[in-house]
Amino acid sequence: MTTPLRSLGRSSLQVSPLCLGGNVFGWTADEAMSFRLLDAWLDAGMNFVDTADVYSRWAPGHSGGESERVLGQWLRSSGKRAQVVLATKVGKDMGDGKVGLRPEYIRQAVDASLQRLQTDYIDLYQSHDDDPQVPLADVMGTFGELIAEGKVRAVGASNYSAARLAEALNISEQHGLARYESLQPLYNLYDRAVFEQELQPLCVERGVGVINFYSLAAGFLTGKYRTADDARKSPRGAKTTQLYLNDRGLRILAALEQVSNRLEAPLGEVAVAWVMRQPGIASPIASASNLEQLQSLIRASQLQLDADAMATLNTASAET
Repeated sequence: MTTPLRSLGRSSLQVSPLCLGGNVFGWTADEAMSFRLLDAWLDAGMNFVDTADVYSRWAPGHSGGESERVLGQWLRSSGKRAQVVLATKVGKDMGDGKVGLRPEYIRQAVDASLQRLQTDYIDLYQSHDDDPQVPLADVMGTFGELIAEGKVRAVGASNYSAARLAEALNISEQHGLARYESLQPLYNLYDRAVFEQELQPLCVERGVGVINFYSLAAGFLTGKYRTADDARKSPRGAKTTQLYLNDRGLRILAALEQVSNRLEAPLGEVAVAWVMRQPGIASPIASASNLEQLQSLIRASQLQLDADAMATLNTASAET
């Protein structure tokens, strides 16, 4: 299957309209299921996969690197490295002082990721968090060196404020350094304000591709969590009860249901299709723990929302 690809920022990377989130690999999807998900993703014409060194350190008994290791085993056994645009991240706390964006740590972390991923290059290497303790010129200079060495093809940012992203872009421009070609912010039908007010206009103006995470709000926008009891059934559910199970969240679900019934498409597919229609969005990130969820994401990438659907969802999700 051929899927139209999109440019990521001003880089040479061409990515599928959806990105498969690797946070579940080695966690809620074991190695065998992760392999099946990755094979099916490529079979559907998709090519973009995102992970991080810290995935899934939060899980009991895990220390980080689990997702990268699973991905690495799949890349080695499948022989499909050239078909994948592979993204990973550096900067979250890995323990033992392994945290942040000091140049020497970035170099240590990228080599560790390359080893776990069993590859000699990373397509998109991202700062997982801003590190205000390190001058941005040092961060971007180090990334530029990794690009020159062939270890990395392009770099991106995650969880940056608009002010800091603009500062990083300006420093790169002024000093001829590598620049952030992508931003990975939190953005979905529920979490709109922070991105739309400052980050979205900046990314559109400066040509930064947006690959937002939590497109389904940790599963809430699929409609599977309607009560606190529902949420307790899932490892990710507890967070949902705290953040999304409120009047506005339920209002958004009702609007999704209305559009879903009219278009005969599941709620989650409608929610992902809405994100894909927003200005500046290059490739929303969404995770799947089984093949049924994965096929739903693929259908979402092909779903066309009409003006009535967009208006219904925009009104219901507006922040009052």
